[in-house]
Amino acid sequence: MSYAVFRVKPGGSLTGNIQVPGDKSISHRSIMLGSLADGETRVSGFLEGADSLATLEAFRAMGVEISDPQAGELTIRGVGLNGLRKPEKPLDLGNSGTSMRLLTGLLAGQQFDSELVGDESLSRRPMSRVAAPLSLMGARIDTASGGTPPLRIGGGKNLVGIEYPMPMASAQVKSCLLLAGLYAQGETAVIEPAPTRDHTERMLRAFGVDVVSEDSRVSLKSGQSLKAGSIDVPADISSAAFFLVGASIARDSELLLEKVGINPTRDGVIQILRLMGADIQLENERKLGDEPVADIRVRCAPLQGIDIPPELVPLAIDEFPAIFIAAANASGTTRLTGAAELRVKESDRIQVMADGLKQLGIKHRVQQDGIEITGGLMKGGKVNSHGDHRIAMSFALAALRSRKSIEISDCQNVATSFPGFVELARSAGLDIEGLPAS
Repeated sequence: MSYAVFRVKPGGSLTGNIQVPGDKSISHRSIMLGSLADGETRVSGFLEGADSLATLEAFRAMGVEISDPQAGELTIRGVGLNGLRKPEKPLDLGNSGTSMRLLTGLLAGQQFDSELVGDESLSRRPMSRVAAPLSLMGARIDTASGGTPPLRIGGGKNLVGIEYPMPMASAQVKSCLLLAGLYAQGETAVIEPAPTRDHTERMLRAFGVDVVSEDSRVSLKSGQSLKAGSIDVPADISSAAFFLVGASIARDSELLLEKVGINPTRDGVIQILRLMGADIQLENERKLGDEPVADIRVRCAPLQGIDIPPELVPLAIDEFPAIFIAAANASGTTRLTGAAELRVKESDRIQVMADGLKQLGIKHRVQQDGIEITGGLMKGGKVNSHGDHRIAMSFALAALRSRKSIEISDCQNVATSFPGFVELARSAGLDIEGLPAS
């Protein structure tokens, strides 16, 4: 169920065993690659959130037969690399930047024209970062003024592989170009300035595509087909992050998060929290397909402010709203730099988190590419999440250490990544109430 407002009473602890929903990044890619594969792909653990479902509906609109998800399980009847059909109308991707950026690369290689649109938030997000390198490959991508959606993608272009040094670390840009590279003549290569999540490379290999990773260079050659298989999606570490922070700051907490993806290009939140003094242990480490997973045990521990190492920033870019709450409850000051990317997410996450921390009485100093947060007592209050799911959930868990209740508004988009958040958080011990839109 989608809620407009969260009301969270102060105090409490988090205990027991929980499993957060499936990984959003992997869920998106399972639909995309399963649709391009030859044969039937079975997916389990699929995230039934609005973002992933937007990707699913986009491929249905292009002629792919995909069963309705049932408890995270679905079947995709792949149409092959060249089997997609022209959609009858623009593909509406809602709030999902991942869907739009990855689909832009994939659609650049099709024989038909297409158009991608999104909601108000997505329509403000920068898309020139994919349109520009795709144009170097021979694609035609038209954006709105300012390089934002809607995107109009011309079909029937003969793409040519390029070697592209990325100006900033971005898994979405890398994945976009690799998907376009499936259709481009010759080799397509991306050079990363820093490591980013590698789910696309791992899943392409699982579908039989030869992807070469050498140091910071990732490449593939065209002319390869995808072979259907089975995908078991791990629990999403970005969703687990809220509970890792919550159990770290709430007295007498001990929580076990089951089957969480611990891909080394995504584990920055664990590394950062451990540097702050968090008591986080990995248990039952194993693999689901080519993705490493573990059960994560976290216990309450005193946290210390740190200077966040720059090399960890790309590995935790989606988890910083939760990390900011950890910083607000740590002794001393936590400093983040090199994270300008946070300003062009679903919201300006640096400024929106700063505004919320101000409401709660936490000292901070905003910088263009980061923030300094000095830990202290949170007094409670009202926070506007500005429609950003990660902001809303972060401040909900902050109530575990606030003196008074926290009320968070504009929370509807939590359903994009974490359906059932309120109910799961309540089962773990958070005193949270969700209120529908009036």
